[in-house]
Amino acid sequence: MNGLTIPFTGLKKQYNTLRTEILDATDTVLRSGQLMQGNYTAEFENWLAKKNHSSYAITCHSGSQALEIIAEFHRTQSALPNPPRVVVPAMTYVATANAFIRAGWDIYIADTDSHGLLDVQKIPQGLSVQATVLVGLYGAAVNADRFWATDLIIEDGAQHWLSNDCNRIGNATAISFDPMKNLNAYGNGGAVVTNDHNLAWFARAWINNGKPKHASIGTNSRMSEIETAQLLVKTRYLDAWQLRRRNIVSYWLERLKKSGIRTLIDDSNLETHSYHKFVIDVDNRDILAGNLAIKGIETRVHYREPLHELPAYRGYTGPDILSAASALSRRVLSLPIFPELTDLEVEYIIDSVLDCYNQR
Repeated sequence: MNGLTIPFTGLKKQYNTLRTEILDATDTVLRSGQLMQGNYTAEFENWLAKKNHSSYAITCHSGSQALEIIAEFHRTQSALPNPPRVVVPAMTYVATANAFIRAGWDIYIADTDSHGLLDVQKIPQGLSVQATVLVGLYGAAVNADRFWATDLIIEDGAQHWLSNDCNRIGNATAISFDPMKNLNAYGNGGAVVTNDHNLAWFARAWINNGKPKHASIGTNSRMSEIETAQLLVKTRYLDAWQLRRRNIVSYWLERLKKSGIRTLIDDSNLETHSYHKFVIDVDNRDILAGNLAIKGIETRVHYREPLHELPAYRGYTGPDILSAASALSRRVLSLPIFPELTDLEVEYIIDSVLDCYNQR
């Protein structure tokens, strides 16, 4: 199988499969002349709300802005200290922290468990906290036992919103349709999902510069009709894509059982996972990544540094260099996983991982 090249994403393959449907949907929107806030956006938002067993889904420009909307709503519409404090896990993308900082919150960076999920046992007792952000890292479902003693629970669902049958936890969930996500747009895209009528009204105004009454300040953060029409095409295939991801994960887990390689997905949470990423935990991670690259397999690291080690966040309270998150960040490696992988490619990836790991 020498000469086989496997990219980290299946974006080209996906587009080639859906090209006719995507172009037809795009052409229909352009011919209609209704480019913003039309029937496709309404239909997609209705689909998204129903999928998440929620009353409201409001699309916006990105998952980052969805989080910022939620953060801004609670800071300005609730009786909170100034500034309010929110707990965010150390193993997350910077957008989680940025959204709350931009909305005027103080963040407390909490250490994680061995799977990179928020570890509430490591948060000091008595710490004054007004909100907790639950991040389902790599697609893991967020469990109720990860709640902190706050009234306000927010899900950063960018990686895990499809987990656990899309059952939502807390006041609101931010969703991302970034090209790397399981349901992906051809550019940026996001949504706020909630049962809170007031938050839904606030989000709807925020994405449209405070319209219709300009009772609140906002910005221009709308998704276009083209983007939502294209996403509606992909919703027809989403369940099949998720099943394919799960089958790949199940096979890889079986192959890795006796290898000594730990994965960030295990049999105990497979049923509730969204299979967004397949991440392994290994010694000499960068050497393994280099050897896989020689075999034509592209890998990535999520995340090479936890939040508290990044320069922008060193002024915020958080764990030290000996934290579980710091240790994990030096060991994790993400393998390419997408529904368009052929059986041959699935086999080649896992064979190569085992070969390179055993030869290290």
